[in-house]
Amino acid sequence: MRTFTVLGLETSCDETAAGIVRGRAPGPGEILSNVVLSQLQEHAAFGGVVPEIAARAHVEALDSIVEAALAEAGISGDRLDAVAATAGPGLIGGVMVGLTTAKALALAWDKPLIAVNHLEAHALTARLTNGIAFPYLLLLISGGHCQLLAVEAVGKFHLLGTTIDDAVGEAFDKAAKLLGLPYPGGPNIEALAKAGDPRAFALPRPMVGREGADFSFSGLKTAVRQIVRRPDFADGARADMAASFQAAVIDSLLDRVGSAMSMFRTLFGDRGEPTLVVAGGVAANAAIRAALGKLAEAQGFRTAIPPPPLCTDNAAMIAWAGVERVELGLFDSLAAEPRARWPLSMPTDMASATPLTS
Repeated sequence: MRTFTVLGLETSCDETAAGIVRGRAPGPGEILSNVVLSQLQEHAAFGGVVPEIAARAHVEALDSIVEAALAEAGISGDRLDAVAATAGPGLIGGVMVGLTTAKALALAWDKPLIAVNHLEAHALTARLTNGIAFPYLLLLISGGHCQLLAVEAVGKFHLLGTTIDDAVGEAFDKAAKLLGLPYPGGPNIEALAKAGDPRAFALPRPMVGREGADFSFSGLKTAVRQIVRRPDFADGARADMAASFQAAVIDSLLDRVGSAMSMFRTLFGDRGEPTLVVAGGVAANAAIRAALGKLAEAQGFRTAIPPPPLCTDNAAMIAWAGVERVELGLFDSLAAEPRARWPLSMPTDMASATPLTS
């Protein structure tokens, strides 16, 4: 069977990335190159991503990143089947840089253009790495997103739960800032938590026990702030707070995912062993990965979590989303517009849900 080769560009936030993937659905695919240039140093002094700085850095770096990806893959533009790029959601300046570059390359090489939803690329990464069949339950956890979705097909998602305030990655970053840890907060909280006692501070577990599968992390962040600003909070307690915060996040995730597992079974009935896929930057957290793996095993779900470099923003996932769409003949015109917001799905009404047919 014929395979497809696609160049993917990713510039939605603070990574400038280009990669080439070969394969066909349902995967796994072959990553020929995946070049990622991080802008952490440029944004570290500001404690977060500055959109104008990010966009300028993408402009300066992207051409050389594309050249490096082509060289590493040992392939020329005329041998590609398509050019894919993140078209949203994301910081609009950065998205414009990547999408405009992809349009220019597609025009120069006379190749089809694919405007990729960044969230869908995360959602499909487990097919690139593990060849997971549809449908599956997806937990998408990153700095800007926290969602539970049933993934039925390319472009077909059922939203089971989402955050009503902060995304989990945003909560990690804010808690880290309160503890005086450098940006990015997530990896630094995880590292510090290893030396702490997760039972040291009684932090809330937002939404635990509630109906549905929505998340909330604002109250947890507020509780951390109130404690660390107390006069008796000492620097020596930072590791305990990091561990307690991470434990509270994990408990909240486990409760919400457990609820979504029941919703998933209602939607899809008995289709053999269901699969839990975890994607997004926060999925690189080892403690979260381990806890979700235990929950899945207890609930009769398989687990598919891409390796950490493919959980954070990268170009291989964009290229793979392009492979999936090439195979379906889903191309975009050169008039495709960048989007700051681009939701995957509307909520699913579980009150009237009946098992879906294939």
